[in-house]
Amino acid sequence: MIHHRPPTPADPAARPGHPAHTGPAALRGSLTARLDDPARAWLDRALAEAAEHPGTHGPISVWELRLAEAGRRCGTEHADAVRVLILHAARADTAALDRVYRQGTADERRAVLHALPHLVPGPDALHLVEDALRTNDTRLVAAALGPYGARHLGPHDWRHAVLKCLFTGVPVDEITDLARRAHGDTELARMLGAFADERTAAGRPVPGDLYRVLALTAPPHADGTGIDGKET
Repeated sequence: MIHHRPPTPADPAARPGHPAHTGPAALRGSLTARLDDPARAWLDRALAEAAEHPGTHGPISVWELRLAEAGRRCGTEHADAVRVLILHAARADTAALDRVYRQGTADERRAVLHALPHLVPGPDALHLVEDALRTNDTRLVAAALGPYGARHLGPHDWRHAVLKCLFTGVPVDEITDLARRAHGDTELARMLGAFADERTAAGRPVPGDLYRVLALTAPPHADGTGIDGKET
């Protein structure tokens, strides 16, 4: 038997400065304020090149080469944002994003996932999200559950992605729109309960985040009290 625990506030939808949650103009402004002069000059050149030569020229486009340099030129802490800006400046379409994802490093793949909500309006790139969710790279799993995954993943795949986060230790704070999608989801509640029962039977601890998600699946009681018995 699994008991509900009161939820703790968690809504990652608003993340100032996060490359998947921040528009390109605001993202560039934030970077400009944080980069030193040489890094800022390199970024300006890289974005200008991408805008002027957005397509593929030769075996690889010039902007794809800049993706590989981002961490060295601008610092690893800024690399995700820099890569997203380059992809946006290059107006990378689904085919280009697919190529970068398939041929790139794990860091470049993560940047592609962060760039999806800025570049692909429909579900055409959902296969990249699904691929990331099949990996054991927790940073890719977290990136896959950003705004694009929240918008386009079907209920079945989304529920299993939530469970994968719990199983692999990805914080549920990484899941965009978790509260909205989990609300009233009785099937997700059933899966969470089964997962908790399996862990308990095996003598293993139940992740604390499970209770937070489980609480989100239950709508308010008709009498106005929540799952913890307190008034809402």
